[in-house]
Amino acid sequence: MTSDGIITGVFGPVIQAKAFHEVKMFEVSFIGKARLLGEVIRIKEDMIDVQVYENTEGLRTGEPIELTGNLLSLELGPGLLGNVFDGIGRPLNKISENGIFIPRGLHCDTLPRTKKWQFTPFLKTGDPVTAGDAIGEVLEGTYLKHQVLVPPYHKDSTIEHIVTMGNYSLEDTVCVLSNGTEISLSHEWEVRKPRPYRKRLPFTFPLLTGQRILDTMFPVALGGSAVLPGGFGTGKTITQQSLAKWCNADIIIYIGCGERGNEMTEVLEEFPEIQDPENNAPLMERMVLIANTSNMPVAAREASIYLGMTIGEYYRDMGFDVAMMADSTSRWAEALREIAGRLEEMPGEEGYPAYLGSRLAQYYERAGRVVPLGNADKKGSVTVINAVSPPGGDFSEPVTQSSLRLAGTFWGLDKNLAQQRHFPAINWKTSYSLYNDQLYDFLVKNIGSEWYDLKHFLSSVLDQEKRLSDLVQLVGRDGLSESDKWTLEFADLVKIFFLQQNAFSDEDSHCSLKKQKAMLNVLKKVFQLIGNKIDKGLLFEELQDIPFRAKLVHLKDMNRDELNNAAEKWITELDRSLAVEVIQ
Repeated sequence: MTSDGIITGVFGPVIQAKAFHEVKMFEVSFIGKARLLGEVIRIKEDMIDVQVYENTEGLRTGEPIELTGNLLSLELGPGLLGNVFDGIGRPLNKISENGIFIPRGLHCDTLPRTKKWQFTPFLKTGDPVTAGDAIGEVLEGTYLKHQVLVPPYHKDSTIEHIVTMGNYSLEDTVCVLSNGTEISLSHEWEVRKPRPYRKRLPFTFPLLTGQRILDTMFPVALGGSAVLPGGFGTGKTITQQSLAKWCNADIIIYIGCGERGNEMTEVLEEFPEIQDPENNAPLMERMVLIANTSNMPVAAREASIYLGMTIGEYYRDMGFDVAMMADSTSRWAEALREIAGRLEEMPGEEGYPAYLGSRLAQYYERAGRVVPLGNADKKGSVTVINAVSPPGGDFSEPVTQSSLRLAGTFWGLDKNLAQQRHFPAINWKTSYSLYNDQLYDFLVKNIGSEWYDLKHFLSSVLDQEKRLSDLVQLVGRDGLSESDKWTLEFADLVKIFFLQQNAFSDEDSHCSLKKQKAMLNVLKKVFQLIGNKIDKGLLFEELQDIPFRAKLVHLKDMNRDELNNAAEKWITELDRSLAVEVIQ
């Protein structure tokens, strides 16, 4: 092993070393005789601190270190989708061939080097190319066309030679530019460095999740960001997994960042079995999983977020819409806090480093909807949905507050709702979205101008429920008017029929916008119908003898057309039965 320095101290995942020549920040290094992977995080004259991405047990002072001169990078190319990586980009499927544990000092390629991919060229000899241009494509999986891009760091040139259609590995050169640059099916990119693009685009399209409370009340835009905070047991992981299954993004990146191993095991076992309803293929064909569980080295947890974002930007540059789920950024922040403590840095609020906010901002700013480099007709996006695990469910802690300043949508999870088995347990009183105005034109054009009237109706009912619930605490339910009693009862129906979803129902686990509109129409008609009857003298107690609650809830398990037909018939019957009650 080449010695570029020697270890002078070991402090958990951080080692101190004396360097024999110039070093740059975040330079990748190999530590000790075991060649553990690390990254330079502080330089003071000839002394450096290196965070090691593996267990440092057994390291001794005096052991050599090797400095590579490169920053932490990831190989990007076909083979990423459908794969499972650890926090620094090592494929766990390949590692598992030699046992269930990751050996220390293991170094392996991110992508399969010898696998052949069928390459179809787009261009020919003499064609001009610039950074970001697609020179061809390979079929990744059964349907997804993976574009082979000119890396962003190349200058304008022309094609001197390009191969014909055929099977090639990542080690083969498929194109040679006139400046001598050779292009293969893959290229490397530094994970902490944002990939460049032509320009940012406004938020005009929603990320459709299939979850009614999110799509109707608190939508997130394609290229936007959402934060999902909640205490233990409120359903953060389940909610993110539902979004990964049902959202309308082309590519899904799911990062298990410091979560419990059993939760990540569920993801790894369940996702390969799920069929993608949009493409009639396994969901894993358009997913990348990054697993860095709580028992893995803490330094690699900090790197896993950047790894996922780099993969997201890569597919964004091909013109895909990418949704990235990180579960959770609290564990990422805890890794920052632990490393900062080892470096004896001045702590900020609750022990987190003073730069926590700026690190989060750098990460959130890499989300967005853009025109990538290359063909100006391409448009791609990276939408970020981050879970936060505030201790004790306290939303005033630093990670949650810093995230709220940066995210456009806040989906606050409520422990009381979770205890009532109301899922998704999104608290509609505290949650909000800043994208409503920007998505107005899209929703009116595709759903109809009455969409916002129905949305306002839903919000007003829930607001009245809050006011009436406070009033009931003072005067009791019997002290309310008949109309207010019905409003309070109807708000409970709204929660059961619309806000609550059954993940085990084929029809209710995912709900399109058009079905959401149909359900809101049913609710509005029922509310107005019974409200009119009460104004004409119907007593609230008389409603208890009419089994409309069960029939209403039963409509959830129908598709949109069945729901419209059944609802119209049922409302007509309800009108007749209420007329009889009033006469009696």
